[in-house]
Amino acid sequence: MTPRKVVENELTREIILDTARILFADTGYQHVSMRKIATELGYSHGALYYHFRNKAEIFYAIILKDFALLDTELQSVFKMKGTDLEKGRQVMLSFIKFGMDHPNHYELMFLTKDKEVKSYLKQEPNKSYERFAKTIHQLTEKKAGPKEIWFVLLSVHGFVTVHSRNDQTYDEVKGLAETHVNLILKAVLT
Repeated sequence: MTPRKVVENELTREIILDTARILFADTGYQHVSMRKIATELGYSHGALYYHFRNKAEIFYAIILKDFALLDTELQSVFKMKGTDLEKGRQVMLSFIKFGMDHPNHYELMFLTKDKEVKSYLKQEPNKSYERFAKTIHQLTEKKAGPKEIWFVLLSVHGFVTVHSRNDQTYDEVKGLAETHVNLILKAVLT
C-alpha cells in the first residue's frame, strides 16, 4: 500500500466548487471533467468522488450556492431604510453590482448555453426571477406589471452582460449603472 499523498490544504466542497466554477465559466461545461477539476486542484480525480457523484452534481451545487448569494444580497436591500422606490432602485443596482462583482457566478447562472445543464438552469433562475418580479412589483407600488417587470429584468441583465464581457468592474461603470436604473424606473413608473 502506498502512503497517502501529503497535501497543503484539505480538500473541501468549497474548494472544489470555487475551482470548478472558474473552469466551467472559462471553458464551458462540456470541456470540464472530474479529472480536469482534480488536476487543477492537485488531487486525484478519485478524491472528488468523496464529495460529489459527478460533474453535474458539482455544477448544480454551484448554481444553488450562487443563487443563494444573489438572493442574500437582494434581501439585504429590504432591510434598508428608505422609500419603496429607493429600495426598488437599490434592488436593480444590487443585481447589476452582483453580476459585475461575480462575473463567473453570473456566467454560469444566466449565460450557460450547454444543453446538458439547461435543466438545472430552469428551476433556479425561475425562482430567482419570481422573487425579483415580486420585489419590483411591490417596490414600484404595484405599478409594474408582468411586461414592465420583464423589461426591467432584461434591462439590468443586458447591462451586466455588456459591461462584464468588456471586463469592466462595477466601480468603473457605477455612474452608468445609476443612470441606467433611473431611466428604467422612469420608463416603468410613467
